[in-house]
Amino acid sequence: MPNFDLGESIPPDTAHAVSVSLPTWKANVGYEEGESWVVDKMVTGYPRFFIHKSIQAFAEDIVSKFGKSGQLAMLFPTKKTAQRCLQFIRDKAPAELTGDLEVLHLVLDTSKENSEALQTVRPAVSAVLYKQEAFSVAKQYWQHSGDGVSSRRAEFCHGLLNDGLLVLETAKSPRDSYQKCRGPRRYQQRPSSIDATNGHASLKGQAKNGVNGAAEDTTEALESSRFLEERFGRNLSVSLVANAKSAIRRRIAGTLTETIDLTAALPSMQSDARGVTNFREDDVYLFPCGMNAIFTAHQMLLRAREPRKSVNFGFPYVDTLKILEKFGPGCVFYGRSSSVDLDDLEQRLKSGERFLALFCEFPGNPLLTCPDLARIHQLADTYDFAVVVDDTIGTFHNVNVLPFADMVVSSLTKIFSGDSNVMGGSLVLNPNSRYYTPLKETLTREFEDTYWAEDVIFLERNSRDFISRIDRVNANAEAVCEILLAHPSVTQVYYPKYNDSRPNFEAVKTSNGGYGGLVSCSFKSKAHAEVVFDALETAKGPSLGTNFTLSSPYVILAHYQELDWARGFGVDPYLLRFSFGLEQTEELMAVFSKALEASESVPSE
Repeated sequence: MPNFDLGESIPPDTAHAVSVSLPTWKANVGYEEGESWVVDKMVTGYPRFFIHKSIQAFAEDIVSKFGKSGQLAMLFPTKKTAQRCLQFIRDKAPAELTGDLEVLHLVLDTSKENSEALQTVRPAVSAVLYKQEAFSVAKQYWQHSGDGVSSRRAEFCHGLLNDGLLVLETAKSPRDSYQKCRGPRRYQQRPSSIDATNGHASLKGQAKNGVNGAAEDTTEALESSRFLEERFGRNLSVSLVANAKSAIRRRIAGTLTETIDLTAALPSMQSDARGVTNFREDDVYLFPCGMNAIFTAHQMLLRAREPRKSVNFGFPYVDTLKILEKFGPGCVFYGRSSSVDLDDLEQRLKSGERFLALFCEFPGNPLLTCPDLARIHQLADTYDFAVVVDDTIGTFHNVNVLPFADMVVSSLTKIFSGDSNVMGGSLVLNPNSRYYTPLKETLTREFEDTYWAEDVIFLERNSRDFISRIDRVNANAEAVCEILLAHPSVTQVYYPKYNDSRPNFEAVKTSNGGYGGLVSCSFKSKAHAEVVFDALETAKGPSLGTNFTLSSPYVILAHYQELDWARGFGVDPYLLRFSFGLEQTEELMAVFSKALEASESVPSE
């Protein structure tokens, strides 16, 4: 098993890695406390919580060229997304912090001759400039909405800015903007080596202080990177991004599992995919991350229906609850997703309360409990509310929840990608939903495709073998579960196969599916949990669904400021969560057995 140093990207030497190494219990606490011995060593982090250093560098240059002293910039792919952030700051920040708010839109300079590649990716970025003191509010929007620019978009557009090819849309003269934009070139990125693990051009040297020296022409750098990608047979040309998106949509729909020729024209698709008749490819929408799909689902429902409170059913991933609380009329929260909770919800409905939608995860995170989707669907039909199910942890290979939902959202960053080097998300409409027509009309009118072309290409490549990978992580998770269940230091194992809610999982389990690759467990004491975590010889950091096993003290990372609140819903603050990868099963079993043995020296309390 590999060892990772504190703060190292996971995978290592990967410019756009999704996770970061926090290898000890103390390091996780230090990260949450903002201690410099941890934070200063982090070369990256989970992208919605840690603003990638390429994005930071780009934002700094935008402020230095176009902003005022004391301002910061938050970067977004379009004017609309930037305007939403600006409005959020106005609504949530104290009035004295909302001065100097403005949005700048940077676009490709069309007065110059540009390559076909530049025209294909349509580079643009919008910057929200705000006072430094308002950073915490702006960061809330970035984290909750998932609207922010990806690191690949920022890296590419930053190079264009430095080369005078990205200019202010409102500039009087492209040449004037060009002269103003030249400025320091210290952040220009260029490929310097090939990442042997992923077979792609790794843009190293972009960490702490940027890159010094003269920059290459941006277009040449892009073409060099693309040549390496295509030379090693891994990625498509960006000119095929439309076909790559189509392939991703079809894999999500469940109609495409084999490799096909994406250079050829793809026929239209209409089928009974995922057990739903009249399903079409354009019922699948792609997003830059999973949380952005959830955010969009909520926003579209607010526009398509009469705005009302929603229901968050089950202990949620942290930002789902925040979206429902902060971006609309609010929500009612049921933290256990139990039959008792459903009884209470039914009583509310019978007494006349009405809701916009019910949001739930299947299974939930981190307890892996599964709500009763059949009963929820029945209540939704009777009392007129939409059902939105997040099947990220279950995965749409293991479970098929679409017949019970109006919308299904997923984080494609996880096992669908697996390589932990690109973000992505999806939203699937059920064409037989009573809300299909108003939702489809609203999405047709409102939806912006902000998924950056290079990210699409990486996701398409990574997802070609996702079914075989899911089958393997299913098997590895079940094997290690047996070891955890048998060990005296472990007091509870959370896994759909062993939870009381297993019948709810079985009701939607696919014929070829398993129980997933995510497992959590609790121990006799905090001390037992710490010893086991520190002894584990796996990668340790945020995220899940990676092709390698990834461990974390999940509640410490996700709910550090609200541990007692989590405990109130039956969530042990000191549980460990394991996302199993593709390692040899016997090797994983030995690693976990060894770590559990370390807990046997902990005195009983």
